[in-house]
Amino acid sequence: MNTATHPFDALMEITSRPPAVFVRGEGSFLWDDSGKRYLDFIQGWAVNCLGHSPPEIADALATQAKLLLTPSPAYYNAQSLALAKALVERSCFDQVFFANSGAEANEGAIKLARKYGALHRNGAYEIITFDGGFHGRTLATMSASGKKAFEPLFEPKVAGFPKAQLNDVASVERLITGKTIAVMLEPIQGEAGVWPATDQFLRELRELTRAHGLLLIVDEIQTGMGRTGKLFHYEHAGIEPDIMTLGKGIGGGVPLAALLATQAASCFEHGDQGGTFNGNPLMCAAGFAVLQKVGDVGFLKSVTETGLYLESELQRMSARHGLGEVRGRGLLLALDLKHPIAAAIVARAFQDGVLLNAPRPDTLRLMPSLNVTREEIAAMIDALDTILTRMGAARRVA
Repeated sequence: MNTATHPFDALMEITSRPPAVFVRGEGSFLWDDSGKRYLDFIQGWAVNCLGHSPPEIADALATQAKLLLTPSPAYYNAQSLALAKALVERSCFDQVFFANSGAEANEGAIKLARKYGALHRNGAYEIITFDGGFHGRTLATMSASGKKAFEPLFEPKVAGFPKAQLNDVASVERLITGKTIAVMLEPIQGEAGVWPATDQFLRELRELTRAHGLLLIVDEIQTGMGRTGKLFHYEHAGIEPDIMTLGKGIGGGVPLAALLATQAASCFEHGDQGGTFNGNPLMCAAGFAVLQKVGDVGFLKSVTETGLYLESELQRMSARHGLGEVRGRGLLLALDLKHPIAAAIVARAFQDGVLLNAPRPDTLRLMPSLNVTREEIAAMIDALDTILTRMGAARRVA
């Protein structure tokens, strides 16, 4: 029997959503069905790297949709070949497997590492991951994650993911046994509140994994595709991982992800990995358009400069209001509020037409489009400054 009484009721309740229905987007702005405009500093959780409905992606999708949607992953298609070649040319990796989501790409990375362990390390299967890490919502990627809220859910989890401490190489070394095959981490832990791995730690981790014959897997779902000012974050540390995963920004708003690996680590055999929609030309056409834009040296330079501007503005505002540090790199930043007021700020900002994200009760995370303007940053800062001033006055009265 159909019990839905409101259009919202037809969707499963998996998160709290404000009662607005978005119908249009352009650049840094969204409009709801009442015509209200919102300045978006979430961008689908760092997904819309070129903003909402960029012409580059819209044109690529429209052109490809008239040619070929998908011939099945059992056959080659021109768009997946072009995107794979371009990714290999721009990275330290040799081969690419396309997927539909970051979690699926990470699941593939876990399977690839375990396959490598079966072939080359006497069945070693454990992958050292990190407290605070987030790798997705499949059973294996939830198990790999170090998110406390996941611990009681959907038991029994997938075994084989001992947890180390970020930026503590000794904590990693202590966990290495004969069962270990890889170390997997986000260069910046986004869901934990934007906690970066230092460049030095990444270099030490690369040395440690090489010394023990282990694979190094970087989850660049959130940091990849120019988000931190380099095309891939691992470039900041000057290292070469064995496996990398991409998602979010690689599709610029459409479901696309990728698993990249060196020749030595690429050990899947026929039948080991697949997926009905994986590498379809429609999504790969969008991904190629994104890479052509984001991979430009001048574009990446602008991301770095704009990120530094946003960081400095956040630091000035933090000093005015007695808040905490600004963390992150490029256009993936967090503001430490020092008080559990993030949810109230997000709600107030939504009413004021600004979209912000609170990954933790005391933290705001900012993930604007990579081509966000300084004027748009100034507008967001003004709105946030006004909210913080109101809240400070309210606390003083109380």
